[in-house]
Amino acid sequence: MDRIEDNVKRLLNGDALKESQEFCDFTLEAQNEATVAKGVAPAAPSDYIPQLNKNVCYIVAAVLINDSGEVLMMQEAKRSCAGQWYLPAGHIEAGETIQQAVEREVLEETGLTMQSTTLIMVQSAEGCWVRFVFTGNAAGRLKTPAEADSESLQAKWISDINELSLRASDVEPLVACGRQYWRAIKEKQQWHPEILPVARHHTKLLLRLLICVRKKDTNRVHILLSEKTEAHIPTCEINPRRSLHSTLKKYMTEIFGAELPQHRPHGVLSVEHSPTRNVEVEGDGFCLTLLISIRQPLEEVGLIDKYTWLEVNPNLEELILPRMAKNMTTILHVIR
Repeated sequence: MDRIEDNVKRLLNGDALKESQEFCDFTLEAQNEATVAKGVAPAAPSDYIPQLNKNVCYIVAAVLINDSGEVLMMQEAKRSCAGQWYLPAGHIEAGETIQQAVEREVLEETGLTMQSTTLIMVQSAEGCWVRFVFTGNAAGRLKTPAEADSESLQAKWISDINELSLRASDVEPLVACGRQYWRAIKEKQQWHPEILPVARHHTKLLLRLLICVRKKDTNRVHILLSEKTEAHIPTCEINPRRSLHSTLKKYMTEIFGAELPQHRPHGVLSVEHSPTRNVEVEGDGFCLTLLISIRQPLEEVGLIDKYTWLEVNPNLEELILPRMAKNMTTILHVIR
């Protein structure tokens, strides 16, 4: 099981897995079959292919804070919200990585060059709208009103965003998260390591689960494995018409049965995405890895066939346990 433990280490480091294939244990087709068996029409077709800016929407946003604790804001130029303020943000364009998109948006809307350091939040609405929220460092000269264009009217460092006329209040929790991270790093508090999206192409929208539990008899940590085809970390397809919470619950039920054990989703460990050249054929998907801990002892947790527990070695256990603490994973915020 050296390959499995090496993959777990990679996920804890925010890296992409080096697998020979794209595993998916609970596909949309299987989910739809279960839905139809209950007399309910499927919400999404079984052959769904994610197509960027057609049936999936990936958004980026930047929460950049300077040494004085001020946040970078831009003034909108779009006719529908001209003059109002917002974080630098926008759609990922075809052929872009997630990181390239956020750094481009910051440059276009504020005039500053951004160096991304980490994701601080991933937001999801249904399974097909995802916003990746970054922080990092910025350098250069702010865009002035004399340089206004179709991207923005100007940019400023702001100490209190409540003094602005905001385009939408949804930036407030993002700014709060960014400030919390900024203070934690400044005061050297415990926080998750820097996590940036890593390049691996996926044809589907995938959710990978690193599920951990302790065995009461030995107090040792075990992780869940799927034994479908070769052993691997369990992965399911995200339903693009249902919330991520819905997908997670259905998959957990597929693994553990109707009586789910008490569990806690901690947050995101890694994001894998690489743009495709032909989205209509290949699909422009991604994979989120979510860390989950089971609160009950292993001896009390039942499993459906084709899943099993693997006891990890003590060195790997020492890497896993700290990540279950508060703020040690990237926030996953499911809007709806």
